[in-house]
Amino acid sequence: MIERRKMGSNLNERIVKIILPNMIGYECIAMSSLASFASMFDYPPERIEDLKTLVAEAAINAMQHGNMGRQDAVVTIHINFKKNAIQILVMDEGDGIKEVPPKPNIKRIINELDHPIKLGVFLIQELADEVEFNVDNNKGHCLRMVVKK
Repeated sequence: MIERRKMGSNLNERIVKIILPNMIGYECIAMSSLASFASMFDYPPERIEDLKTLVAEAAINAMQHGNMGRQDAVVTIHINFKKNAIQILVMDEGDGIKEVPPKPNIKRIINELDHPIKLGVFLIQELADEVEFNVDNNKGHCLRMVVKK
């Protein structure tokens, strides 16, 4: 049996770059990649699930809202481990978020009184330890998220 070698110290401060076509469904590649990356740094299973949710929501938002569904656009994701946390950058070719939507009323959504829109931003804000919208990257919109163990 081959013992899996921990690569944490070798990957410290190195960037993993994922380029996704602007098509719903490809966010699953980022989810799987991020889960594997987090396991190399001994993230607990519940935080890995949080990471997968974060990157999926961010990628889908980038595809739908940032890139406006354009087939010729891409979503670029950078993942790195630095200062005991995973940092995720999700970049699209859009202009950025004009205003962060208010927190949704979950009870109203559950009771079908409100539509379940704008939940992606809410989930991102709730699950990440740090969130920064409209990070300047000279190529479009960039969302920065940091998740600690």
